[in-house]
Amino acid sequence: MSGHSQFSLLTQRRFLPFFIVQALGAFNDNIYRQAIIGLLFYLGVSTEERTLYTNLAPALFILPYFLFSALAGQIAEKLEKQRLIVITTLMEIVIMSLAAIGFLTQNMPVLLIALFCTGLQSTLFGPVKYSVLPSILKPEELTGGNGLVEMGTSISILTGMIAGGMIFALAGSQGPIVAAVAIITLALAGNLAARLIPRVDAGAPDLKIHWNPLRESLAVLRLAKKQKAVRNAILGVSWFWFFGTILTSQLPTYAEVNLGGGSTLYIVALALFSLGTGTGSLLCEKLSGRIVEIGLVPLGAFGMSAFLFDLYFARTGTASVAGLDLAGFLQQPGSVRIVIDLLGIGLFTGFFVVPLFALIQSRSPRSEMSRVFAALNIQNSGFIVLAAGLGLLTQTVLDWSVPQLFLALAIANVVVAVYIFTIVPEFLMRFLSWVMVHTLYRLRVTGVEEHVPDEGPALIVCNHVSYMDALILSATIPRPVRFVMYYRIFNIPVMRWIFTTAKAIPIASPKEDAALMQRAFDEVDAALAEGELVCIFPEGALTRDGQIAAFKSGVEKILARRPVPVVPMALTGMWSSMWSRRDTRLGRMRVPRRFRAQIGVIAAPPVEGTATGAAQLEDKVRALRGSEA
Repeated sequence: MSGHSQFSLLTQRRFLPFFIVQALGAFNDNIYRQAIIGLLFYLGVSTEERTLYTNLAPALFILPYFLFSALAGQIAEKLEKQRLIVITTLMEIVIMSLAAIGFLTQNMPVLLIALFCTGLQSTLFGPVKYSVLPSILKPEELTGGNGLVEMGTSISILTGMIAGGMIFALAGSQGPIVAAVAIITLALAGNLAARLIPRVDAGAPDLKIHWNPLRESLAVLRLAKKQKAVRNAILGVSWFWFFGTILTSQLPTYAEVNLGGGSTLYIVALALFSLGTGTGSLLCEKLSGRIVEIGLVPLGAFGMSAFLFDLYFARTGTASVAGLDLAGFLQQPGSVRIVIDLLGIGLFTGFFVVPLFALIQSRSPRSEMSRVFAALNIQNSGFIVLAAGLGLLTQTVLDWSVPQLFLALAIANVVVAVYIFTIVPEFLMRFLSWVMVHTLYRLRVTGVEEHVPDEGPALIVCNHVSYMDALILSATIPRPVRFVMYYRIFNIPVMRWIFTTAKAIPIASPKEDAALMQRAFDEVDAALAEGELVCIFPEGALTRDGQIAAFKSGVEKILARRPVPVVPMALTGMWSSMWSRRDTRLGRMRVPRRFRAQIGVIAAPPVEGTATGAAQLEDKVRALRGSEA
């Protein structure tokens, strides 16, 4: 839209310092955790002792998420967010100083205590990490901003693991010193970046903090279930962590046993998945048209399973060779297919998770958002533990191979996706709408971002050219819209399900159904009273000649009851579509004259509802559309 790039956010102070803070935090955490493993090998501890530490470390890191997420959510709600970020990065400096002592003295208990504290610091930072984005980004920037954050997190985790694992391999006896200096330096850099973040007001400064962890954990979990779409978006994000935990935890064994490589090939496999996830996260803004497009979630879910199914069939058995490096692996038959599968799984994972984060942010009240993300962290940690347990169970008790586990995960992913999309049909509805609009047309949007209010009620008025008008407008307006439409269009097969799921409001003329017309006006008023966007087509019917018909008085009745701002819009290029009345019914069944034709949506500045009428709005829409039908 309008040549915008999400990367422009990286040049702006409202976003860049925050992006740096969260990326450095993820980078430092993973350097620290991998350096601990490197120290164990450097010290030459026994295999049994090393196994104990490597299993204990993740448990210590994740335990604070269970214990303190509810408290963290309340604190993030109550405090000014920039101040809280500075506090958490100061905590990181203290914790990493303790960890540095552990490295210098080669004291594992101290390192594990610091690791628990790192988990505590991450727990406090988690709710503010995502709840701050709606305060510093515009609604149309949420998808792109979340894509950048997910990309930054994926790359930071990957590079942190690589850098942390290389410290003792390259520095040798100087490894403890290098590790200590690195983690303290990164913590200091994060704190400096945090001080550059602009002030972000607290969501609920008068909130009373409750300290009972169990009771408050249950309270925030209940809070997150208030809206069905948000509740199931949270379920989807937790499933993303379950899916990712199982997949990435099996990559070391998969690289060795099934691909015939070693630690280097494992890092390559992890890098492919991470790069795919980062790329998919960045592509979400382009594919969504800068709105919160949850239609990408089903696409992501089924793409994840498709590539994971193919990964299973690409290499079902053990490798016939061993000790391969990257070059040696790429020379093996089927290696390119495996590379594409790992990239594809990551790519569609990005499509899956970024819109879910944006949905949670756009649908949760600002005064509750931090606690909603606290509930998300609690649920995420539970799914991560469950994934680790099931991965261990299937391999030690059921004796599954890694490809068999991948196959089971692909099937489970389809089942979970179908379950989520069945209980919240809005996801599937948006997917069908997205596919239809982006298959048939190329959208050119002008003025929508600037003139549609970011929040609060507003009435949108637009010319009515085709049966696709509501879907096209919903694909371009950043906020959810309630459409008022002629009941015969509302009742078109298949489209009826889409319109019903989108909470469209059917209307009829008083001669056809006076009761339905009155219900429609009552629903419109109720929606505006709730602060929603409502779109009407004041012509009352599809155009029969491509021209704009006179606007009827219904718009004036709506504004008389509730004088909200009115945003005039115009559709262009739709008259030649098979979805208009230009042709006969038989003619409309043909492929459009211009497949992937470019169509336009143009918006004008809002006008006060008390100072306008049907005739004035008609003139504005005519001027917007110009001579193009």
